[in-house]
Amino acid sequence: MSMDARIWTVIALLGIGTYLIRLSFLGMIGDRALPLWATRLLRYVPVAVMPGLVAPLVVWPPATDGALDMPRLLAALAALLVGAWKRNALWAIGAGMAVLYAGLFAQSLLG
Repeated sequence: MSMDARIWTVIALLGIGTYLIRLSFLGMIGDRALPLWATRLLRYVPVAVMPGLVAPLVVWPPATDGALDMPRLLAALAALLVGAWKRNALWAIGAGMAVLYAGLFAQSLLG
């Protein structure tokens, strides 16, 4: 078997496995209501996932070869403050983006 065929076989098997894992969960309990404790816990998943995705990009940004820089720190702080104030993820993302782009623009003018 060639290397290309092996890679596509692995990709296909992983896709089928992922589909079956999701189908087993959604197919078995998709038509029933979740228990209250599970519903309550699932509300915290986005709150836990977003910082895990964003924190490495703030602390070790690939754009600066891993060096900490002020525009990204300020953008993260702005997103955190606006998110806590408005309790809305879209407002937090918008504030973070606005501060990041303003900080990068100011940094390009000064540096």
